Amino acid sequence: MAETRLIQGRYQLLELIGRGGMGEVWRARDESLGRHVAVKCLKPMGPRHEQSYLRVLRERFRREARVAASLQHRGITVVHDFGESDGVLYLVMELLDGRNLSQLLEDNKHHPLPVPDVVDIAEQVGAALAYTHRQGIVHRDLKPANIVRLADGTVKICDFGIARLAHDIGFSTRLTGTGIAMGTPHYMSPEQIGAGNVDHRSDLYSLGCVLYELATGAPPFDMDDAWAVLVGHRDTPPQPPRELRPELPEPFERVVLDLLAKDPAGRPEDAADFLRRVLAGHPERPYRDGTSGHLMLPGPRTALRDRTRQNEPPRLPGWARHMTTGSKAAGTGPLQPPPPDPADQLTGAWTRSWTTQGGIAGTEHPPPPARLTELAGRHSEGLRFARLGRWSEAGEVHRGVVAERERALGPDHPDTLASRYELAFALSRLGRTDEAMREFARTAAGRERALGADHPDTLAARQETAYVLGQLGRHFEAHQVYAAVLAARERTMGPDDPDTLRCRHNLAFNLSRLGRLEDSYRMAHEVAEARARVLGPDHPDTLVTRYEVGYALGQLNRWSEALRTYREVAEARARVLGPLEPDTLAARYEAGICLGRLGRSAEALELYRGLVEDRTRAQGPAHPDTLRARHGLGVNLGRLGRWEEALAEARDVCAIRTRVLGADHPDTLVSRREVAVGLGWLGRWTDALAVYREVAQARQRVLGADHPDALASRNDEAHCLEQLGRSAEAVELYRQVAALRQTRATRGAP
Repeated sequence: MAETRLIQGRYQLLELIGRGGMGEVWRARDESLGRHVAVKCLKPMGPRHEQSYLRVLRERFRREARVAASLQHRGITVVHDFGESDGVLYLVMELLDGRNLSQLLEDNKHHPLPVPDVVDIAEQVGAALAYTHRQGIVHRDLKPANIVRLADGTVKICDFGIARLAHDIGFSTRLTGTGIAMGTPHYMSPEQIGAGNVDHRSDLYSLGCVLYELATGAPPFDMDDAWAVLVGHRDTPPQPPRELRPELPEPFERVVLDLLAKDPAGRPEDAADFLRRVLAGHPERPYRDGTSGHLMLPGPRTALRDRTRQNEPPRLPGWARHMTTGSKAAGTGPLQPPPPDPADQLTGAWTRSWTTQGGIAGTEHPPPPARLTELAGRHSEGLRFARLGRWSEAGEVHRGVVAERERALGPDHPDTLASRYELAFALSRLGRTDEAMREFARTAAGRERALGADHPDTLAARQETAYVLGQLGRHFEAHQVYAAVLAARERTMGPDDPDTLRCRHNLAFNLSRLGRLEDSYRMAHEVAEARARVLGPDHPDTLVTRYEVGYALGQLNRWSEALRTYREVAEARARVLGPLEPDTLAARYEAGICLGRLGRSAEALELYRGLVEDRTRAQGPAHPDTLRARHGLGVNLGRLGRWEEALAEARDVCAIRTRVLGADHPDTLVSRREVAVGLGWLGRWTDALAVYREVAQARQRVLGADHPDALASRNDEAHCLEQLGRSAEAVELYRQVAALRQTRATRGAP
């Protein structure tokens, strides 16, 4: 490839940065987007292969590259593009500013890394593997050289799909006739050596080898002879790490030795199981859910969600909760923190150009490297707070770093803008939407000046601005921004790029908020089909869009179609994510809503009974989603005329919601109203009136006298007065409600 400096008229090769058994890696410039990327050029396939074989090989390459490009997780290197040029297969990936673990060990003179660093790397790699394994993807060549730690501490796995491609191109991980294995024998699982069945547990064995080396300074079978290494993997128990490094925690040693079990059945069940075992010995660390990127605390999987949910605004449909380019769409759980801002990758080039460009306006001298390192550390600290859901602390840290980076580097430096982006995200999670919008707008404007209007980082910030506009109810403005961002993404990235599809997904939801229900449904349906084609029908992103197709069908009163869609999504999520995952349970809950709307209350009741049991087991009895399922159960008991049972269920749910969410929380008030409904149906109208008035007063206090929910409660109160024969009071109350509605309509409020 040395003589080929331009690939496909787009990627200008600038500098060879790596060479391996399968080819070369170049730092390159994407001339279309004006950004630096890494281009991996696989070895020429040569004339020795049959043309029919080469056609099959190219198709396999496209398949594997497409799978790699579909992966959307902060712990996995992004694949931007792939193709063939002059007989050479190439992958275009994000250019990482960091060192792989092999280089870190060399930098450390092959001394072991500090224990907190090893545990941090274990947690991040485990989270990425949990995500990919849930997609049915196995790495097959996990080793220190394929794991990169960025300057901000983020860890990324590289080269997904490359090991399978190596096999297709002619490399093999099986023993040759001379007894030597191709590949990297120090990290190979026994089943790879023996040509056995390779699944996700092979990656766990390789991870055990990597962690053993990081913790002790050498891999478990550190011999020069390749055959001896392979025999060690196959037949020899590894020396316990604490014999080499006594200060290692005993629980950590135990989990590493479990990873290195010869029999795959003796290893952790999956990467999520591995994470739980690691963090059981380090309870101060968060657990990152491998499927969605959500962070969990060790022990009960509900602790963090319970804490963050209490401070969230009223629950919105799924599109509203996932309209963010900073996180992957992941069903109905809480938003995950955004991945590290890609603009961070430009820091090195920006700093190196300081002297040649005369510095940055407002600064006289470049800041000392130690100062920049300190600010990078504080930025990472803010990201760690975000991972824990500690949004207030994350926001304060990022606010301070923004101010100091702006003074030291200038307002449009990528590092300054990266911290401003994180500040805006934290403000959004705290419900401080006006402030969040201002910070996202400033980030977008700065990136447009520094990087260009169509740069992916600029578009990411603009898309977040649109999301916050939607939070503020300014849906027409949000629509305009989404439409502009979508046009730019389609022009620069193509219609099937995952970020393009995510923007279309968000735009579809915003259309529904504008009352354009048919347009919203059509666009959501198109996005679901595109994601199924690009990512696969069972990919979590495909399923989250299909989930929203069901929501759109419900808005259009097409309940039978919505029911079928939700059931299909629930079945697919059960296969891919597991039957007790929150996203699976959410789809089942929506199917229950559809059954109720269709008058099939007996079926809905049975569904909700099972859902309450499963949510209690998976999320806990006081979790908001468990209580929501119990509320649905009570409603359907009432629909079946079982009012004594319905009233008891409503009272119990109301009491728990009051304790967990607060007396004036919208969900609590919904349950309190359901108590009044049950009292009314049982003929206890005086008691019902008292409860209806409590709900009406609370909604007026929290939402305002003319809010639709407050007006509906006043109507409930009037109806109750009628049932008690107090018609004059009822008429007066109806008149007041009508006057407030007229005033609201005159004002143009929605």
